[in-house]
Amino acid sequence: MLHESASGELYTVISGTNRKGSHTEKVANYYLRLLETKKLSALLFSLKDFNPMSRDDKFLEAENKYIIPASKFIFIIPEYNGSYPGVLKMMIDNSDIRKAWHFKKALLTGVATGRAGNLRGMDHLADTLNYLKMTVHYNKLPISRIDKVLDANGNLDAESKKAVQAQLDEFIDF
Repeated sequence: MLHESASGELYTVISGTNRKGSHTEKVANYYLRLLETKKLSALLFSLKDFNPMSRDDKFLEAENKYIIPASKFIFIIPEYNGSYPGVLKMMIDNSDIRKAWHFKKALLTGVATGRAGNLRGMDHLADTLNYLKMTVHYNKLPISRIDKVLDANGNLDAESKKAVQAQLDEFIDF
């Protein structure tokens, strides 16, 4: 749902995998709900039904709705082989780099069933985004053991909620 924010900024939360029913998308929806409770303009861009292989009409439509108008991005990224998903990399590579990414801001949250919460993948994505002239917020949040701290309804445990809330509040002021 899109709300008008006082600042006029549009936040796009990116669920960085194309896997259906993923923990990643549940966490992305959690961030979206938090932004909505703060009355901020926010959209969820899920890659689950998205083919980033070509700049076809569907790609251009998504780029014009979710990416180009946004000034701030929240990337929720699962760990794929010690990094971030290829589908996310392909979406970034295939986009209009200057219009989509230059001089915008990003917040990164990693999710993994292991104990590191995709720390390495967040560093890889931060390097990519910095190359694209984006400013990445310093508080990159790893959510470890996602299968234990996230319930079936997409609610995080109390400790994770507190960490997400603090991270998001910092990013809003960033």
